[in-house]
Amino acid sequence: MDETIVRNTGKLGFGLMRLPRKGIFTDVAQVSRMVDRFLQAGFTYFDTAYIYPGSEEAIRKALVERYPRDSFTLATKMNAFLMAPTQKAAENQFYKSLERTGAGYFDYYLLHGLMENNYEKYERFHLWDFVKAQKEKGLIRNLGFSFHAGPELLDRLLTQHPEADFAQLQINYADWDNPRVRSRENYEVARKHHKPIVVMEPVKGGALADPPEEVKKLFSSCHPDLSYASWAIRFVASLDGILTVLSGMSNVAQMEDNLSFMRSFKPLDEQEQEIIRKAQRILGHSAAIPCTACHYCTGGCPKQIPIPEIFASMNLELGNGQMDKARKAYAAATEGKGKTSDCIHCLQCERACPQHLSITKYLEESRKMLEDRA
Repeated sequence: MDETIVRNTGKLGFGLMRLPRKGIFTDVAQVSRMVDRFLQAGFTYFDTAYIYPGSEEAIRKALVERYPRDSFTLATKMNAFLMAPTQKAAENQFYKSLERTGAGYFDYYLLHGLMENNYEKYERFHLWDFVKAQKEKGLIRNLGFSFHAGPELLDRLLTQHPEADFAQLQINYADWDNPRVRSRENYEVARKHHKPIVVMEPVKGGALADPPEEVKKLFSSCHPDLSYASWAIRFVASLDGILTVLSGMSNVAQMEDNLSFMRSFKPLDEQEQEIIRKAQRILGHSAAIPCTACHYCTGGCPKQIPIPEIFASMNLELGNGQMDKARKAYAAATEGKGKTSDCIHCLQCERACPQHLSITKYLEESRKMLEDRA
């Protein structure tokens, strides 16, 4: 990574995947207020993607058209798996992102969501060569990729592509030693290759902002004034080699909470690290569905089943024992949409899931718990 180009981004990045909405449209006015507060606090890193609905257009209006180009850093991504049936279509995502954002160039540009069932498509479409060419033209300052697989593939990719300036990895305290996600092992591979790390899903799609009651009591006993999300973000920000930690903020209140503890960031001390270890042991016995609500599974669902919202409803019971709330949340989530019983087991959701969840199995369990018992 060219250190003369990389600016001081701070340890907090503004993830633009879950922006506030007014009906079906992004609430650009609220996003603008969030952008203002973020920059005023000294942070500069904004992260979007071609496939985040309305996100690139919103950040043009809220950020690019309102601030000097050298006052912020912007990252976006090319997705050759969910959105691009041909090499030309994948390449066109880059030019479309330039048009949507109006940014002129990207400080960080990523090949999006590499995992076992899609990384070869990026090779077959020669997209590594394409993004290198854009970097040589000055349209990309730093190139990298986001990743959702195990350390063996990560090591192979970083060995085959030393031109990658950074890697974006899913890291949080709940997944640190999760055998499905393998956060710690992936982190160690990136460190071995001396690659700076952008952290995604530090709060696990919001799940760690509302953890099981036993974890809440543990955190509150130490710092009753701090949010549960703060523990998750500070855990990853305390690691060595972290470029920035992305938080998918959806409203001004979440922004203010993150700024309250990241503006003058202090790494976890030994007592706090021990509390995190206790929380990890508790979560190791949790039956909650480890869904991060990325919604990659829903885009191609032929029955329009709101899978992440259904799993969030399930977790009210599985994680906190709140069956009545779970049923009410399920009814609200599926109103006018597909229900768990509508699933036809086409498995497109499982192919798209970066967490590699057995979605149809969980949907069947949800049907039994939230439909059959209602």
